[in-house]
Amino acid sequence: MPTASDPSLNRRKLRLALKAARDKQALTQRQAAERLDWSLSKIIRIEAGTVSLSVTDLQAMLRLYEIVDEERVAELEQAARGSKGQAWWSEYNDIIAPPFAQYLGYENAADSIRTYHPVLIPGLLQTTDYMSAMFAASGSTTPAQRSIDLRTARQERTFADGGPKTSVIVDESALRRLVGGAGTMRGQLNYIKQLAAEEKILVQALPLSAGAHDSLESSFVLLGFHDDEDVLYLSGPGGVLTNRDNREMVARFQECFEDLTDKALSQHETLTLIDDLLNQLNRS
Repeated sequence: MPTASDPSLNRRKLRLALKAARDKQALTQRQAAERLDWSLSKIIRIEAGTVSLSVTDLQAMLRLYEIVDEERVAELEQAARGSKGQAWWSEYNDIIAPPFAQYLGYENAADSIRTYHPVLIPGLLQTTDYMSAMFAASGSTTPAQRSIDLRTARQERTFADGGPKTSVIVDESALRRLVGGAGTMRGQLNYIKQLAAEEKILVQALPLSAGAHDSLESSFVLLGFHDDEDVLYLSGPGGVLTNRDNREMVARFQECFEDLTDKALSQHETLTLIDDLLNQLNRS
């Protein structure tokens, strides 16, 4: 679980506080930038939580937004000092594109994760053997072991004590697909069972009998926050998209996840299906 000293959490704290303060003053981002004699892009980046913020720049914003409470000012100044430095994933910057780095910042601070993939076991549930088989088949030029190390580091943080509540819908086709062969899939299915038994995840299988639904072609992740709107993450052949501000798009995928949840098997039924698949693999 990230700590209060994590730069991404401090940037997020500043983002929420400064946006709320600007809204309270009824200023647009452009108006705030003009009064501070800053570029509009600087305000946008600060409110997106993608950059650190100096104490001097923070103080200028607090004066503009008329925030004078000494305790509040001190709290935000501490967050500004903590917004500098490297995030935990910085050692993987050579293989992380900027849009995914932005996503990791959100994932790092999330209180809940809801995810679905139509054809594969979602990344947060994959074993290293499953990952290796996927990277070998993809023909990616990114070093496979580096990508595996990054994904396992994400898993360790997500499933640590106090981590986000994680709900995963796994398509039945993904449970049946022999990625890496029977041995790899036995390990993968047992790992899903282990995560469920340890109450690290709520897992539901979407049965083939569910038929057509609204997300047959799209994998997605919804990150939830107790003090902010959901963030949507989409990944596909055309690249990645992390979206917080297009509320109509986010709402569509929120509805989609609820629809998938209704169509999916319960966790108990899902684990029974996994046991059946394991028995088939053990006989093969």
